[in-house]
Amino acid sequence: MGHLEQAVAPPGRPPEPRLQDPCAERGAAGELLHGGGGELLQGGSGGLDVFLAGTVFMDMIFTGLPGLPPPGTELITDGLGSAPGGIANIAVAMSRLGLSVGLAAAFGDDMFGAYLWRTLSEQEGVGLDHSRRLPGWPTPVTVSLAYDSDRSMVTYHRPMPVLPEQLIVTAPRARTCFLDLDHPVPDWAGTMRGDGSTVVADVGWDSTETWSTDVLDRLGWVDVFLPNAIEAMAYTRTDSPELALAALAERVPVVVVKRGGQGAIAIDSTTGEHAEAPALPIKALDPTGAGDVFGAAFVYGTLAGWPLLERLRFANLCAGLSVRHHSGSLGSPCWGEIAAFGESGELPEEILRDYAFVVPYIPEAAPETVTRAEPTVRKAW
Repeated sequence: MGHLEQAVAPPGRPPEPRLQDPCAERGAAGELLHGGGGELLQGGSGGLDVFLAGTVFMDMIFTGLPGLPPPGTELITDGLGSAPGGIANIAVAMSRLGLSVGLAAAFGDDMFGAYLWRTLSEQEGVGLDHSRRLPGWPTPVTVSLAYDSDRSMVTYHRPMPVLPEQLIVTAPRARTCFLDLDHPVPDWAGTMRGDGSTVVADVGWDSTETWSTDVLDRLGWVDVFLPNAIEAMAYTRTDSPELALAALAERVPVVVVKRGGQGAIAIDSTTGEHAEAPALPIKALDPTGAGDVFGAAFVYGTLAGWPLLERLRFANLCAGLSVRHHSGSLGSPCWGEIAAFGESGELPEEILRDYAFVVPYIPEAAPETVTRAEPTVRKAW
């Protein structure tokens, strides 16, 4: 009974929350990035590395299913992950790499909202000074049923009384402003760009499949654009990722087209660089959120001042590590995992040599063994 007594809380008392940072080395990683002053970090000292706004979802991911349950039946599985989703995917991925991140988001005033707020602010180090809890508004929830190599999802999302973009009265100082071009570019983003912020943008899937040219019109406010191949071809009305890349490069200084398992291609018109980098030869368990991790790593490489090819390689590396886990945003890699992967022998030496530029940015505090956050509600409630 000794071990059981230690594991069971005293009767009548709630369990104590355990919010252990799975990336304890993130602070040291940030110091390494900033340690070179102007040589490593564009835009000088002070302020955030990244500021972004959007909607946070409560993601609940059931794994290990043989398929979808037929009507009137029940499936039992021992795989369940719960994690912040939506805009939190990229916010967490950025913070885990050591970037200082500020997020403007609306949170429900329910149990899920409290869990999401605490996980982001206390465990993942995301700044929520511009976020608000909205009385009476329920937290959006997405339930994902993962089986074989596919998944089905159900989402609950009530209309928001205040959009996240409207929570920002005065934009903070930040080296990077990250936008979703599904919505019009807010005035504060233009102000931030005028003050020297680099505007990085992504775009989501158009469920109407009309691929409105409004998105292309918004690119005039953007410095770096990160669509996937399907989105890029649809918006530019082209029939190959390469043609889409060329068309977008006429509108945006830096364009990256993500091609999933085929890697990524990019053009930096400010330097004249053209680059292509293959994806890592890693078997994907769950590709959900890999594009967000790619974007976070590309922003890190941009702030580090790396050449275009190195930015692509690092983004592919981080995205590749993230798809090996069923855990939503909490599957984003920490520097400890990046270091451990390099020492694991999973890749031949001739491939690893292409990633030697990453080594000086790995903090000494990075653990030799990988610790992953267990993505369950009970860990933070």
